[in-house]
Amino acid sequence: MTNEKILICGGKVVLGDRICEGLDVALADGKIAAIVPTGTLNKTDYTIVDATGQYVCPGFIDLHSHGGGGHDFMDGTREAFLGAAEMHARHGTTAMCPTTLSGDPEETKTVCQAYRDAKDAGPACAFLGIQLEGPYFDISQKGAQDERYIRNPVRSDYEAMLDAYPDIVRWSAAPELEGGMEFGRVLRERGVLPSIGHTDADFDTAAEALANGYTTITHLYSCMPGVHRKNAYRIAGTIEAALYFDAFTVEVIADGCHLPAALLKFIYKCKGADRICVVTDSTRGAGMPEGPTILGSLKRGQVGIIEDGVAKMPDRQAFAGSVATMDRLVRNMVQLADVPLYDAVRMASTTPAKVLGCRNRGALVEGYIADIALMDETLHVTRTIAAGRTVYVK
Repeated sequence: MTNEKILICGGKVVLGDRICEGLDVALADGKIAAIVPTGTLNKTDYTIVDATGQYVCPGFIDLHSHGGGGHDFMDGTREAFLGAAEMHARHGTTAMCPTTLSGDPEETKTVCQAYRDAKDAGPACAFLGIQLEGPYFDISQKGAQDERYIRNPVRSDYEAMLDAYPDIVRWSAAPELEGGMEFGRVLRERGVLPSIGHTDADFDTAAEALANGYTTITHLYSCMPGVHRKNAYRIAGTIEAALYFDAFTVEVIADGCHLPAALLKFIYKCKGADRICVVTDSTRGAGMPEGPTILGSLKRGQVGIIEDGVAKMPDRQAFAGSVATMDRLVRNMVQLADVPLYDAVRMASTTPAKVLGCRNRGALVEGYIADIALMDETLHVTRTIAAGRTVYVK
């Protein structure tokens, strides 16, 4: 925490379901100390941040990121964690869940160990826990996941991971696998969020998964079935279940590549801002120039390519994660999907905080952690404040 007292003046303050002018936001001891009419507080007591013409937003929370700035969390080093966090902080992210992929089990354990070391080092944005993406996936929906490591859940294996690494807060899996429903129940019993991902589940199986603890959907539309035919009959898929059941909260990669504007609009109409979390699903290529890249760890990862604002497999027949940042997602929801800015910000901050059970961040509320993103009129980040500490200024 910082003892610096900051007063953000002159901005348009994004407060949940509205945008307000004529308010100052005071920060002290790493918390939001007050949100008051302009002129209420004595400016001489504060370091002044002039936000005239800018939006004052809660800092963004990314539930699903594999890295950025040339780093992947699967590299398993303190430097990779801190470097990726620094890059994302420049784009308004103040908290995140570093995410693994289906990889060598020993390598995954190294990642979990490095997470703790990096968290203790004070990254530019807070680490809220690890998301394990895989290896319990349906091979038919593997996407860019390395099939060498995909397998069914074995209780002794995943319980050993949960025992050894209490920083695991979320785990993406395909519930239709043998042992998949039990996996969801065990995670819920242990306070870990199971999420449906890389799945071939039909509507009824997804509904069963919901009853067994799976309440979130990993990157909606990507690596999961929608309505399809079985013989002559149409069968509803995971996508329809995700949109139908209010109890499901969905991740959306709103990079403008994974989903077209029409689908972004459709998802927003079906789910609303309280049930959508925009996520980057960013790879090491986020914030890097176009060209060849490595998906996953430098030692064992697959080759990919960055072009057209997205990561692709070498044959260009499938995406391989994104190179997005959270501010890009907010811009796209506003500019492509015609979503009000306050709802786009909610999907990038308040809703992810709710999914993780965070009661003290994700919104501009007195007493909450002072996580702030200032955005200019073009919705590009000009300043990031994490827990009351300025970590980026344009």
